[in-house]
Amino acid sequence: MVDLSPDRLPVAVIGAGPVGLAAAAHLAERSVPFVVVEAGDAAAAAVRAWSHIQLFSPWEFNTDPAARRLLAAAGWDEPDASALPTGGDLVKQYLQPLAELPTLAPHIRYGAEVTAISRLGIDRLRTAGRESAPFVVRLAAGEELLARAVIDASGTWRQPNHLGANGLPAHGEQEAAAWINHGLPDVFGADRDQHAGRHTVVVGAGHSAANTLLALAELADTAPGTTITWAIRGADPAASFGGGSDDELPARGAIGSGLKMLVDTGRVTLAANFRTYAVRPLGDDPTHDQVELTSRGPDGTEQVLTADRIVAATGFRPDYHIADELRLELDPIMSAPRALAPLIDPNQHSCGTVTPHGYRELAHPEPGYYAVGMKSYGRAPTFLMLTGYEQVRSIAAAFAGDMESARSVELQLPETGVCSVTAGGEALALRLGLTKEQHEQLLHVTAKHLGTSATASDAVLSAATELGIDHTAALQLAAYAAEMFDQPGASGC
Repeated sequence: MVDLSPDRLPVAVIGAGPVGLAAAAHLAERSVPFVVVEAGDAAAAAVRAWSHIQLFSPWEFNTDPAARRLLAAAGWDEPDASALPTGGDLVKQYLQPLAELPTLAPHIRYGAEVTAISRLGIDRLRTAGRESAPFVVRLAAGEELLARAVIDASGTWRQPNHLGANGLPAHGEQEAAAWINHGLPDVFGADRDQHAGRHTVVVGAGHSAANTLLALAELADTAPGTTITWAIRGADPAASFGGGSDDELPARGAIGSGLKMLVDTGRVTLAANFRTYAVRPLGDDPTHDQVELTSRGPDGTEQVLTADRIVAATGFRPDYHIADELRLELDPIMSAPRALAPLIDPNQHSCGTVTPHGYRELAHPEPGYYAVGMKSYGRAPTFLMLTGYEQVRSIAAAFAGDMESARSVELQLPETGVCSVTAGGEALALRLGLTKEQHEQLLHVTAKHLGTSATASDAVLSAATELGIDHTAALQLAAYAAEMFDQPGASGC
């Protein structure tokens, strides 16, 4: 007979990504039994899918304290806190070693996709005995696990938003799926042939769109015929340019500043007020034939773009279908826990201005169920890993009965407005593969050319040519700290 006593059953953690593994680390430290179920065949499957992307937050914001303690005890060589990792670095240097620790590894099951969660012998309608009934976690193979509680860190990666401006799939979107990349294509690696020498339309206005646009602009420098259009729903892309040199995460500010320079110099064509309504393949072969995007405004005005490839950088959304038999209270706008939603509303907050929150704000009417990490943020795109780490620290403390620690939620996030221009320029230079010396030389030579150039951009390009520096990289560096030069719109780092 199975012992159904709550203290005998494990906490089920869904997902072995950064936040799921952090939850496991905190539970392990507190000697709370747990099991991690991961749909992929290895830890951090979603991160591996964007392993080519460099994060805009340094290592210090990407590792969890409990995980660091467990790794350090095993002789882990901690990365430089100020360095900017790629997704691949995050997996190789942190997440994979964490998942392989003897404290965690025996409790992680791979290839275990969760298809449903409920209570043992109780559906969503029944209240009597609900709180004491174990959770039932059903896997795709039919097996069911019993758990005292559930931490759902399954993320949103497998649930991208649609191209349609109204949140629905654009007409013809499914039929045109072979022409569409979601998320962050590897334009220098596996996906290069899809974009080199071709016209790509990037739809979206967030950091994913900016990253892809910057990468495509660099590709265009070495692949003639590569052209880029950026389609946004709004009239003004200024919000996508972010805090620039005032951003406490230099690489995040650099992304927006670099994108602004690419638009200003015509390297990226802006299609504003583009509300995708329909997508139509203009042939049967996505390797040769083009695809047509149609925008339809509220007044019926139409715009049409023809492309070889579409990148849908439209974000992701949570999928709560596995919790249909649980009693959840989600904000009707954000699809986040109701108490958390106003704290993360992207209309009011960036990822650096989120109020600290823990088990109380993440709670639902279903006792013992918590969605954490990206999934907890619903439709909000303002999530940082550090936020998820604090979420699971608080929840693990609550499961361990340490309510004082669970309630004491502290979170120091990087905000816009307090970072030095020089540090930001150096961070971006490293991101673009330039040395500190090349960065300093570009500053010096650009200043020399400012007096004889028609525009600051011309001065930057002249300096880049003189130094043999890639033009697109130089423009991104220059845009990041334009205020360092006196004339309006001047560029430099």
